[in-house]
Amino acid sequence: MLDLTDSHCHLNNADFGTDTDAVVQRAFDAGVKRLVTIGTRLENTAELVALAHKYPNVFATVGVHPEYVAEREVSADEIAQAATSDEKIIALGEAGFDYFYDPDTKEAQRKLFKNHLIAARKTGLPVIIHTRCAEHDTMDALAEFPDVTGVLHCFSSNAELAKFGLERGWYLSASGILTFKKAQDIRDIFKDVPLNRLLVETDAPYLAPVPYRGKRNEPSFVVKTAETLAELKGVSLEDLAKITTENFLTLFTKAY
Repeated sequence: MLDLTDSHCHLNNADFGTDTDAVVQRAFDAGVKRLVTIGTRLENTAELVALAHKYPNVFATVGVHPEYVAEREVSADEIAQAATSDEKIIALGEAGFDYFYDPDTKEAQRKLFKNHLIAARKTGLPVIIHTRCAEHDTMDALAEFPDVTGVLHCFSSNAELAKFGLERGWYLSASGILTFKKAQDIRDIFKDVPLNRLLVETDAPYLAPVPYRGKRNEPSFVVKTAETLAELKGVSLEDLAKITTENFLTLFTKAY
């Protein structure tokens, strides 16, 4: 039986509003034994924590996605306080930069991400990073916090950022993008990532892997991403599942 972990999904998304129980059950039946439902606004914290307590092997995170940077200012203390408000909160994020949709808020995004990194230093929790079209700003920000660790989620950036993260002990997470026909450059990067630095995720309900592309993604589909990653790394699916789950538990020490 597989022992996989979906390290990044959004169970509170409206797409799961009517069948969350069935979605979680399908994941467990498929061998996906742990799920992390990800914070994108601090206002969602109570909802995420409730989901984590409803399902024994679901965990939550706290963070503000860069997409919402203009809504209000969020301090490092506020992030840290929210992150330590419940034992099932295991990380900060997702946080970081998104210059694809919001290039006019760069300075505000830098400030918000720095506040997440300060909160990570205060709490000792890892950070789940979202970065899009912002590789150099991501590296510059992380260089100021060498004691903070975490994962570059849904990794689809360049080899320079991958190398930077790996040299500093960060993890790279493979999503359904890995299965896309035109993602050979991403597959090439993951070929070179050490096994002990890999995680897998769905980012559900987004980015469903082949053969489900175009449909609502869900945590059970992480098996397809894991199959592709196992083939790239030359290991069995069972071994890939075991290794990535061990990596997950090493990084997210509260996920027990």
